[in-house]
This record gives sequence, structure tokens and C-alpha cells, in this order.
Amino acid sequence: MNTIPMKNDFVVLNRATSDPGKLAKAEAARAIRDIGYDNLHVDIDTLNATCWCLMDPVGKPSYTHGLMHDISRMQTAITQSFANLSSPAEAPFSWFVMASAVPGIYNLGGDLGHFAQRIRSRDLSAMQHYGHVAVEAIHRNAVAFDAPVVTMALVQGDALGGGFEHALSFDLIVAERSAKMGLPEILFNMFPGMGAYSFLSRRMTRDKAEALILSGRIHTAEELYDMGVVDVLAEDGEGQSAVLDYIARHNRKHNAHQSLYRARRRVNPVTLDELIDVVDIWAEAALNLTEADLRKMDRLCAAQDRRLATLHSSMPVLVAAE
Repeated sequence: MNTIPMKNDFVVLNRATSDPGKLAKAEAARAIRDIGYDNLHVDIDTLNATCWCLMDPVGKPSYTHGLMHDISRMQTAITQSFANLSSPAEAPFSWFVMASAVPGIYNLGGDLGHFAQRIRSRDLSAMQHYGHVAVEAIHRNAVAFDAPVVTMALVQGDALGGGFEHALSFDLIVAERSAKMGLPEILFNMFPGMGAYSFLSRRMTRDKAEALILSGRIHTAEELYDMGVVDVLAEDGEGQSAVLDYIARHNRKHNAHQSLYRARRRVNPVTLDELIDVVDIWAEAALNLTEADLRKMDRLCAAQDRRLATLHSSMPVLVAAE
């Protein structure tokens, strides 16, 4: 399982400290970390000024309603905590990293079983609702939670469909060399409607973005690094070290980096209205799928279930010591 540094690696701030700035920083960190998440592990490494968030969805490692709810709660807590600070020196972190606790999987994307069910029942509003919730979270990533932080996706496994879109919404993508990313929606006659076009067309030319979307190909991180989509390429098993190294090398210039990404968003913004409009196109297109298309979706969903079953069967059983 992918891990983040345990709390004994952190600079633990004593509540009784006489330094008001440190106390405010500790309180802000607790307000984000200690909400109680079912589908996330969140911790704050004060030594490296980094918030680590690992997705660990209950059930399939896809964008379930439960995972999206926890992500939304975390994002809101970050925004509110930073808004309540009286000084930038009280910020609980400067860097945010989203990764996965599931071995070999960043995220498999949209909830295909839910989609197939709603499409067969002709439930356009349910498809729109799912998509709107998803892109609202995507947009909060894209604006760095309205906080003065630099955001990263750390991809150490498969990021497919909505999982790839999620990674694209951060300032930077750090990926291990053999990690796989792609948009397989074309296999069942759909297109990825939750940010892929918006974000890819801002990282490459429009024609290359469309070719990538329409190909349905799954690419390695190395291939996407060559395309300019992945920002930092790490060796397999060294993704976390690459993140820590990047932060160590650039921490003194965080202000410049964070301001540059703010300027990027101002010059070439991805607005929430744009994302919602594309979701509505996606939801309408979904209702045009034929039963043959939906059977392909069912097969892909079943393949994901088999992979998850294999993953669970290969994980060691932990026996508590007596």
C-alpha cells in the first residue's frame, strides 16, 4: 500500500506553546485533518509544509459518491482554514499532494455501474447531478482551493477516465515511470466529460488533445511526460521521494511558483461554468448510448471488479498480536 509519513515524522506542535503563530498553524492543521474521513487519509507534514491526502475509497477505487463527498469536505476545510488565518505565517502548509492508498491504482474514474443503471432508466438529472458534483470538486482543485498553495497529483498506478481528469486538475502531475493514464470512454462510444478536454487543451494543442481523447489509448507516464502532460517523471517506487525532493528544491521559491500558477489560471482559466456546460453535453450524450454500448460499459465495469477482487485476495491479512 502507498504510504504517507506517519505522525511521528511530523513536527508536532504543543497546544501549550507560547508562540501564537505555531498555535494557529496547529489549529488550522487539525481543522483540516481531524474531520474524520471514510474514504481519505489526510495528514500534514509541518516539517516539509506539505498536506498529504491519500484516496482510499470504500469499495471500488473509482469516483463514488462517498469519495467525492469526502473530497468536498476536505477542500472546504482547507479553504475555510486559510481564510481564517490572520497572517500568512500561520498557514498549515504550502504544498498539497493527492495520491492513492490503493496499490497500483490512482483512480479508475467514474462509477460505471451507476452510469449504466441511470442511462438505462433514462435518468438525465441523475447523470447531470453526478457530473456537477464531480466537476465542482475538480474546479476546487483547479483553483488550488482558493488558498496560497501549490497542488500536485502523485500518480503511482492507473489513472483512467475520471481518475486521469482528476490528476489533470492539479498544478503539477508527478508520476512514476510505468504508471498508466488514459481516457477509455471512446470504447463504449462516449467522451470524458469531467475536465479532460478543458485541461488537456491547455497542456497541448487542441488537435493533439482531441487525438488523445478519441484514441482511447492508455499511455505510460513516460509517454505523457514526453507530450508535456506529466511534469515530473519519477522512477518506479520513488514517487514520494520525487515529491519530497521537488518540494525541498523549490520551497524557498514557493511564492514565485504559487504566483505563477495563479497567473496561469488568470491567463488561461478553466471556469466552473465551462466544466458544468461540458458535463451537460456529456450527460445528454450518455442517454444516446445503445444497449450494445452499455454492454461494453458493463464488461469494463466487470473487469474492474475482477481486478479489485484479485487485489484484495493478494493483500496480506494482518493478525493482531495477543
